[in-house]
Amino acid sequence: MPLAQIQLALVGALPAVAAMWLFDWLDAKRPEPRGTLRRVALAGALSAIPVVALGELVKWLAPTALVAPSGAPVSYVQALFMAFVVAAIPEETAKMLSMLLFAWRRPEFDERMDGIVYGARAGLGFALVENVAYLLLLPDSLAEYVALFIGRAVLAVPAHATWGAVMGYFAAVRRFDHRGPGLLGGWALAIVLHGVYDTWLFSAPVAIADGATWLSLGVAGVPVVAYSVPAVIVAGGALLLWSLMRRALRDDDHALGPGHGHARHPQTVRGR
Repeated sequence: MPLAQIQLALVGALPAVAAMWLFDWLDAKRPEPRGTLRRVALAGALSAIPVVALGELVKWLAPTALVAPSGAPVSYVQALFMAFVVAAIPEETAKMLSMLLFAWRRPEFDERMDGIVYGARAGLGFALVENVAYLLLLPDSLAEYVALFIGRAVLAVPAHATWGAVMGYFAAVRRFDHRGPGLLGGWALAIVLHGVYDTWLFSAPVAIADGATWLSLGVAGVPVVAYSVPAVIVAGGALLLWSLMRRALRDDDHALGPGHGHARHPQTVRGR
């Protein structure tokens, strides 16, 4: 494999890294220890390996009515199966386990906002590896690379972060306030959002093959029309997350009481 191709694929890590920085900035009031953040992100990244292996096993075991021999969906039923069973359920489970195993029982996980931050980190670690893999294996030309890079930077990376963060928020609210759907409810919501998002993307080529060629319309190789519905899903998730984030910061400030709005975690310095 040419070195230039590998280098271009590694550039795919930048959107996830930038998103990690953004969540750190949003959590600047009481930042989390860098060591814990790195461990959660690394766990999310490494979890991509067993998720891919599990997905391949599921596709191998599934009947052809659910998975085409080529692996690419050729029917709407196959698109639905691939979206939820092969992608959404194992990927959101991997993010949940990354947060649970490497942050949940840490003493610094002591706020509602922490659920958002660590959930997003797990999702972004996963997205980083997934991005690099897609950009390494799929594009056959520079134009295809650019289109895929833009699509994943604008849609897939924010989506993975949002779903992980929403799951983390509901887990933290149940932990600290004993209300809401909790970890499993947040996990289920993340699966639904992820599954609907992927169902549309996997169904678009099927619809185009059936004659809905307008779905392939785009600009500079980017299928803008096909990406429109996933973009709405991601934007809606981001608005939901923004609302949950404001609520988490407000509730955390209220729980700490006056004069503690800018307190730092005592573990922050040791964890760097």
